[in-house]
Amino acid sequence: MILISLVGFFLAVVTAGLIVRWGREHAAAYGDGMPQRFHLGDIPRLGGAAVLAGATVSWGLGVLQSALWGDPGSLRLGGWVGSWLLVLLPAALGGIAEDMTQRLAVRYRLLLTGVSGGLALLLLNLGVPRTGWAWLDGLMEAAPWIGAAIVVLAVAGLPHAFNIIDGYNGLAGMVALIVCLALAHVALQVGDRALAALLVSTAAATAGFLIWNYPRGMLFAGDGGAYIWGVIIAVASISLVQRNEDVSPWFPMLLLIYPVWETIFSIYRKAVRGVSPGVADALHFHQLIYRRIVRGVFHDDESRRVLMRNNRTSPYLWGFTLLTVVPAVLFWSNTALLMAFCGLFVVSYVMAYFAIVRFKVPPWLRH
Repeated sequence: MILISLVGFFLAVVTAGLIVRWGREHAAAYGDGMPQRFHLGDIPRLGGAAVLAGATVSWGLGVLQSALWGDPGSLRLGGWVGSWLLVLLPAALGGIAEDMTQRLAVRYRLLLTGVSGGLALLLLNLGVPRTGWAWLDGLMEAAPWIGAAIVVLAVAGLPHAFNIIDGYNGLAGMVALIVCLALAHVALQVGDRALAALLVSTAAATAGFLIWNYPRGMLFAGDGGAYIWGVIIAVASISLVQRNEDVSPWFPMLLLIYPVWETIFSIYRKAVRGVSPGVADALHFHQLIYRRIVRGVFHDDESRRVLMRNNRTSPYLWGFTLLTVVPAVLFWSNTALLMAFCGLFVVSYVMAYFAIVRFKVPPWLRH
């Protein structure tokens, strides 16, 4: 597991470095007037390609290690890993295509992530065995299509949730890395070393990308990176619950409650204003923290001033994420407690959001 992770990490570092070296001219095509733009200069948005290269090569090496080298790590990786790659490719290639052209409409990207969700059903036979709610479990038993719809919705929706929180250096990448390691930890607890190997190598490839992304902001993950993280984490979360009865279905929900609730709340506030959910704006939680909590940095160089302020935003959200990850890892089999923490997060998020909007943030939080 360590070997394939190191390979994934170094390949991602090298690939990202090549993109940084040769991708700046292409980055000039990204418009300056985008509301979600909080940086100066032309920065390549193809970090997802580096994550994809690192993760897929490390997965392939793991399969070879299991098949040809006696499987010294007892990873039990086989041909089924190829099915994971097939599930991942539509969403990943769609996101990377958008990063390269800026012309792939939202509906087509939704369609491609939906294709990934459909492939997850067909190739991986994913299903939702239980939800923790007896009435819904009974309903799914009577109507199996409900569980299938939940799988497609999760695999299709989580990539866009990660894309929403991908606004500042190190934010989405660090959240993805933390979630992958948390899922891998519980997978190891229940003896699922194969799933843990895929997650740890994905985390390693993400770390390789972060070398260039934080704090220098020389490369962005783009839609491709967000979609790769979303699909892998969604498939891994469902697989972990499906393959291990001891794992509560609310464990991955609590792990991912920040991007999931950010997406739901974003749809709600746009609907209230009569705006399409597909229209980008600058009112997400991380953007409010940037505007109203992180203080300006005094520096003669404007681009460096923006970069330093950008970098100060992400740690607030890392801490916010850890507030859900820590209890999720500690109580991964306790459904009732995990539900309670999910509810606590939702209440805390809404209270914090409106406190920031109304300028009622305690002075000690401002930095």
